Amino acid sequence: MLPKTGDILETDFEIHQIPSKTFRIHEKTLSGYIDGKEAVCQAIYCTLNTERYDWLIYNWNYGVELKDLFGKPMGVVKSKIKKRIKEALMQDDRILGVDAFSFEEFGRKLSVTFTVHTQYGDIGATKEVNV
Repeated sequence: MLPKTGDILETDFEIHQIPSKTFRIHEKTLSGYIDGKEAVCQAIYCTLNTERYDWLIYNWNYGVELKDLFGKPMGVVKSKIKKRIKEALMQDDRILGVDAFSFEEFGRKLSVTFTVHTQYGDIGATKEVNV
């Protein structure tokens, strides 16, 4: 005879949006609070400037893997960096998509410009990488 579990499996619940309010980081100091689009801009900056797996304080979903691209051919870097930036930023629930990637080479530096689509609007972002 099977147990009756219908009531347990059909329990209704609500999903609540967690506010994006956070501390403002300004010139290496915390000064006040920010919310909305400005908070997402700061989250993008922090994510892209934190090497994934290097800091025990962050979980393994936070940051971007760029360190191992140093010394690789520029073609390889261009193909991998697009995927890695997209993967790193899509961990944030407020970010809906990342696209419109463009690349500029300056010697052994690569400047990547892209658009981040968020629930607060589109944000243009740039990341420079030494390769």
